[in-house]
Amino acid sequence: MTATALGMPSLPPRGSGNLRGTETFPEAASHELDNAQLRRNIGKATHTIRAKRLRVTAEVPDWEELRVAGAAIKDDVLARLPELLEQFETAVTARGGVVHWAADANEANGIVARLVRETGSGEVIKVKSMATQEIGLNEYLESQGITAHETDLAELIVQLGHDTPSHILVPAIHRNRSEIRDIFLSEMSGVNPDLDDVPEHLAEASRKYLRHKFMTVPVAVSGANFGIAETGTLAVVESEGNGRMCLTLPQTLITVMGIEKLLPTYRDLEVFLQLLPRSSTGERMNPYTSMWTGVTPGDGPQNFHLILLDNGRTATLADGVGREALRCIRCSACLNVCPVYERTGGHAYGSTYPGPIGAVLTPQLAGMGHPHDPNATLPFASSLCGACFDACPVRIDIPSLLVELRHQKVEHAGPGLEAAAMKAASVAMSSAARWTTAQKAAAVARLVAGKKGHISALPGPMSGWTHSRDIPAPPKRTFRQWWDSDERRVALERAREDGERE
Repeated sequence: MTATALGMPSLPPRGSGNLRGTETFPEAASHELDNAQLRRNIGKATHTIRAKRLRVTAEVPDWEELRVAGAAIKDDVLARLPELLEQFETAVTARGGVVHWAADANEANGIVARLVRETGSGEVIKVKSMATQEIGLNEYLESQGITAHETDLAELIVQLGHDTPSHILVPAIHRNRSEIRDIFLSEMSGVNPDLDDVPEHLAEASRKYLRHKFMTVPVAVSGANFGIAETGTLAVVESEGNGRMCLTLPQTLITVMGIEKLLPTYRDLEVFLQLLPRSSTGERMNPYTSMWTGVTPGDGPQNFHLILLDNGRTATLADGVGREALRCIRCSACLNVCPVYERTGGHAYGSTYPGPIGAVLTPQLAGMGHPHDPNATLPFASSLCGACFDACPVRIDIPSLLVELRHQKVEHAGPGLEAAAMKAASVAMSSAARWTTAQKAAAVARLVAGKKGHISALPGPMSGWTHSRDIPAPPKRTFRQWWDSDERRVALERAREDGERE
């Protein structure tokens, strides 16, 4: 018998691609806050979508039961992911598809480029896909001499504008129609030079531009909203019909799907086809729901390739607390209710995934490598108001995940001013006598606050505390001092008398 060295166990690798910005969130947000037009565009759009969502969810008498069911199904998937992935691969292969496994963005991009080159085409048409945005597929294909054409209207606007998406559902939410007209006039070939900014006319211009691509490009790349382990079926939901064109007309279809997008059975779609459209677009159902299972001779693409993408998802799954973020169905409901996102927009997050879900998903997929990693600031990009949890159709407790990630960041931060301040607070709070003394000493801060009653600027390393908010001046008396005073006794007596009169 020979001994085999298995080595030391290691954590799964983190993801790569468009999952890390170049600036911290506070730095990036400060730039975006200077853009008044962006705030107006995003504010108007999120308010409109939010109002529509509230109307259509209120129509469903068992909406909360649907949310619970959605969360339970996704938790079941995460608990049995290896088993379901193998079942899914077997089902896809049995129906004529070819399955590829990609550990990270580099592998996924390389597989797509190789498959496109094998067809002899130098172009692909694309269905809107967060997974391909995540891995930076368009940029990679361009570096390989392959042109990717976005066919979703909002994604097309972003692509032609040499921009990046700022919203999961509406990537060009930061653009108004006047800006879109200018982009079309400068970047889109064959456009009427007298094009105005009427939405119908803008849509018609994009339709004419894309029609030729739909009819001539032989390769399409898509994402997937859901994959059914039981049957090997994939599903894409969308509103414009461009996805249907991409999924049916080309000879070759390449789908990039995150491994967490699985559902166990076909019947589970019943729950998610109610949750997703109401939560994302505020519609009762999607205008277009396309489903395909492998290859059907003489009907639709005759070559189907499925790339199952990890890119940090296994690392996220390994976190017993953080794995809850993998329930996400990319509806964007949390973005539309978030007061932080509404003011900063999506670019401040530096990742394909902005808003509350991005603040918990991005650091887990790509990691928070060191204290100065831009991703380490994302868990703090929240007021913890809880609106995101109330809106989430699969009940992801985003506020609790944010708190957990903040804890992880502090645990790995090492010595520093913040750590020293927290240690001092811990020492003070561990003894009633020390806490009382600290409260009395804090009264000195009233001198700093002055007549304004608040502190607007702390010096040096402490300036971060007042960079974007004021600190109220400490009260003249501690709670204990007030409790021991005659004023407290009078106030309680008055409250009792008022209660008796009522």
